[in-house]
Amino acid sequence: MAGFTGEALGKKLLELNNSQQSIQTLSLWLIHHRKHHKTIVQVWFKELKKAKPHRKLTFMYLANDVIQNSKKKGPEFSKEFSTVLSKAFAHVKENVIDDDDKTKNGLERIISVWEDRNVYDSSVITGLRAAIGRSPGRENAKEVARSEKPKKKKVKVLEVEPILKKPREEPVILSPRGDPPDPEELIKALQELENSPSTDAIVREKIARLPPEVSDITLLEKIQTIRAAEKLSKQVEDASSLLTDYNKRLNEELEDRTLVSKMLNNFTHAQRELLAQSERKIEEYKEHLKRVSQVHNELKSHLQNLPDLTLLPSVTGGLAPLPSAGDLFQ
Repeated sequence: MAGFTGEALGKKLLELNNSQQSIQTLSLWLIHHRKHHKTIVQVWFKELKKAKPHRKLTFMYLANDVIQNSKKKGPEFSKEFSTVLSKAFAHVKENVIDDDDKTKNGLERIISVWEDRNVYDSSVITGLRAAIGRSPGRENAKEVARSEKPKKKKVKVLEVEPILKKPREEPVILSPRGDPPDPEELIKALQELENSPSTDAIVREKIARLPPEVSDITLLEKIQTIRAAEKLSKQVEDASSLLTDYNKRLNEELEDRTLVSKMLNNFTHAQRELLAQSERKIEEYKEHLKRVSQVHNELKSHLQNLPDLTLLPSVTGGLAPLPSAGDLFQ
């Protein structure tokens, strides 16, 4: 997988949109590079302050997804984000347009979910609500959120909380207007997997050549001298270091393959949707062509049955040219 840099993250944040796929894809990439969590949070906060008002809530959704989905792998992101969340919520609240209820309720919704799922303790939740000017009391905060709910009930859970809870009854349907993986980026990721640790023949050969004594405790009985014991101890240490490093690389490869698999699924889904749309268009145009052909054939048949009006029959039965306008008034 491509390496992490602050510049690369800045570019990805500029391309981030409010679709579930876009947020999930970038969230997985950030979690994969969690060892850079300090830089990630710094760049995220910097770009949040530079983003246009209507995009700021999307940044908050991204932070929420990273915080919640990285808990199983470590607390790095939740701790690091906690250092800037109050400033971030206050910044978004200060820059939100007065009648932008979606952003206001989106901020409160994120805080409520963190409270319900014990993502942060009560003191942090109280501080976040204070940052957006909401009552610290949970019931009061919910009452305010209900009172400020938009009149049009078009805000679904998927829109307000794109990553918090994925409804089972509403599977994610990608759209060509969404943000499927860039083909070049997908190809590059696949090419990098060709040189993955699982295909490292050199390391695998080293592991295969390890003496059986380093992994079989029953063979320790053969050790008769201190020198032999020290030699075996050195071999065990080397084997342990080799296997630890290789296992770490394999775990990273597993994460890379998981991310690439998701990219492939999203890309394939989007292409299938485009294909289905193209097939529907083809059928529509075939039907249209059929109707046009029918009209053409009917018109052609009708024209063949019309008399030749350029000539009129003469008194003698012969054909004579049509009279002119002057002849008609004589």
